Amino acid sequence: MQPRQAKPKLLQAMTDAFSLPDLRRRILMTVGILAIFRFVAHVPLPGVDLTALQDLFERNALLGMLDLFSGGAMRRLSVAAMGVYPYITSSIIIMLLVPIIPRLQALSQEGEAGRNKINLITHWATVPLAAIQGYGQLVYLQRQGVVTSVDFLTTTAAVISMIGGTIFLVWLGEQITEYGIGNGVSIIIFGGIVAGLPELVGQSFLAKSNFLGLLIYVIIAIATVALIVLFTEAHRRIPVQYARSVFRGGRMYRQSGSSHIPLRVNSSGMIPLIFAMSIVLFPGIVASYFVTPGQPGFADTVMELFNPNAPMPIGIFYWVLYFLLSVGFTFFYTMVVYQQQDLPGVLQRQGGFVPGIRPGKNTAAYLNGVINRITWAGALFLAFIAVMPFLARQISNVQVIQLSSLGMLIVVGVVLDTMKQLEAQLVMRRYEGFIK
Repeated sequence: MQPRQAKPKLLQAMTDAFSLPDLRRRILMTVGILAIFRFVAHVPLPGVDLTALQDLFERNALLGMLDLFSGGAMRRLSVAAMGVYPYITSSIIIMLLVPIIPRLQALSQEGEAGRNKINLITHWATVPLAAIQGYGQLVYLQRQGVVTSVDFLTTTAAVISMIGGTIFLVWLGEQITEYGIGNGVSIIIFGGIVAGLPELVGQSFLAKSNFLGLLIYVIIAIATVALIVLFTEAHRRIPVQYARSVFRGGRMYRQSGSSHIPLRVNSSGMIPLIFAMSIVLFPGIVASYFVTPGQPGFADTVMELFNPNAPMPIGIFYWVLYFLLSVGFTFFYTMVVYQQQDLPGVLQRQGGFVPGIRPGKNTAAYLNGVINRITWAGALFLAFIAVMPFLARQISNVQVIQLSSLGMLIVVGVVLDTMKQLEAQLVMRRYEGFIK
């Protein structure tokens, strides 16, 4: 008899995961919540002309960019049309306010209880942000003839429904975090993006006449995914030694241990791209409110300048601005996060030091220099990812495929994070995981 061949590592890890009742329950809980999210994304608001809505999306590329976080729900104008974007905006605002407002700064230093209070404030701030965004979307769509009912009662009911949809999605995300696998809100965004893959495949069939260009486009996309994985996992290890005193046999002994601080090359994640995209889309969105059909004016010029699909050479303005803002926001956000972590102070309080560097100001200056150097690599990486769709279209001459760089960054990041959590669960139970 021939020996039985071993299963591939990934397949074996999935089999092991489903063989464990608690882990299987977590995976099924995550999948079930994602199914509920997709069901909610198809519940439309009343009084919407779907034909006019589809025509508007075909004319306005900016709406397609905003549809990213809703997973196509905005294209159908469902109760989940805003997705979890108001919650993300609220989280970013509160995080930036923590080092500025003393009360929030004090809460951040109170451990788990303080973090829970900040999380509660973030949830409350989500409601007015969702109301403003939902009302703005409805007013714009009413002016475009998409929403047929414009009376106060109908508009109020629609805004409340959209707020409820956003809060419900945030709650679903928290259930995934608590009872499922991965970061819940990120999984919800991931589910929305992945739901658009069939449309992406359909767009690929439209481009099959340009087979060579389509092949180049696919190669660029695969290389971009590999680059995202490389920079997401890349980090610089700073060696650290700890000296501590222990009592043994009535005497005090000095013990030393060594460790390291992993400083990520891309420590800011996707946040700088969200900031940059919000800035470059905002002028076009505002200008769209002042466009008069049949009467070209200044608003039309602004919309064209800030349109990612504008023809060349006008279209280059949007992508150059997006590139520069991505670099700038990467440095800004990294410095904000670094200041909140206070690594030099934490090391000093724990009795740790970098070999060859004096504790205190010298350590702070050394860590600042290292972070500034590696952030340049992270910033240029994010800026390249930001303009990747533009470069891919110019190189391959494929115009019908709409590939989102931010969407790719989110998908790859969520997949890596979820795999690591599954890996940790399997290793804890002495099974071999996905990664080795």
